[in-house]
Amino acid sequence: MDKVLLKDLEKQDKYTKFFKEWKEQEFQGKIDEQKLKDDLAALSKKIGINEGLVIACFDYRNLSLAFFTGNVEELTGYPESMFRNKGMETSLTMIHPEDRPELFRFQQIVFESFHNLSIPERHTFEFSYTTRWVHRTTQDVIWMTSKVRPYVIDEAGNFIMDLHIIVQLFTPPKTKNYDWNYTYTSDEGKKIFVSKNSPVGKTVKMTAKEREIVGFILEGKESKEISEILNISINTVATHRKNIFRKLGAKNVGEMVKILAANDF
Repeated sequence: MDKVLLKDLEKQDKYTKFFKEWKEQEFQGKIDEQKLKDDLAALSKKIGINEGLVIACFDYRNLSLAFFTGNVEELTGYPESMFRNKGMETSLTMIHPEDRPELFRFQQIVFESFHNLSIPERHTFEFSYTTRWVHRTTQDVIWMTSKVRPYVIDEAGNFIMDLHIIVQLFTPPKTKNYDWNYTYTSDEGKKIFVSKNSPVGKTVKMTAKEREIVGFILEGKESKEISEILNISINTVATHRKNIFRKLGAKNVGEMVKILAANDF
């Protein structure tokens, strides 16, 4: 049965399709993956893996589970081989069906919020969530809560890996389904907290370089001209343009101009 399930998971992209944008980040630079895993193993040993505690690390470059430790097989009913071979898909499969829609909505909120921050702010970003896992064979429902932070952010500020510290709740929480919040420290030193129950209006926060490039675009300059003026590669300009469009929710320069005008840029 395990082999059949694993084969089915390897052929499908049922849930990871909701993380497409994460995978499409333009990752830059190299990382010492073995050192990262060794550090996580040392952290796990230092903490001491107790019953109901799981440490996990997702890699958004290929939507895999780069590292995990703890009694995941006992907690979930899924063999460790499935987490190793199809980590994220397996992890999302075991989430309670009623919790998945809010989970997928929250990951989009995390993605947009994170990429609207400055690089220093991104390094302070953390989020938490509480959800239900459904045991594969017994169908028992268990509540889990997790604290998550970026584990690896590349030189361009892209979110490569996260670090989950997941704890079983032996007493059900007050919330009835998937709950979440995120925090970060602003460049002004203010602690920002946003939760599922405190929705905020969408704000667009661009870096100084992005604002500079927006100015040149509004002047009618092409990417090649901008790259020469700023002494950066045309690919870097293209990356900035892509990030600007994403933050504004614009598909082209025309839409960008309308949005900027409406917000008195």
